[in-house]
Amino acid sequence: MDTKTFQVLVEQDEDGVYVAEVPGIPACYAQGRTYEEAIENIRDVLEMCIEEMKSRGEEIPFQSEIIGIKRLEIAV
Repeated sequence: MDTKTFQVLVEQDEDGVYVAEVPGIPACYAQGRTYEEAIENIRDVLEMCIEEMKSRGEEIPFQSEIIGIKRLEIAV
């Protein structure tokens, strides 16, 4: 079985919930009360998204590499 690597972005919202998403895979996102739960959930969702794409004969898109994320403080 072939493997493919995907990068996952994880953010924490204002309520403390962790939201994970896979850029480049439409509607591939999940959440969790902890970071670990969000990662476990996004793994399950990613597997479902890939299976759905395969069942429709779609090619799994190339995952571009995330180079970095930087916080910027701006006066508002």
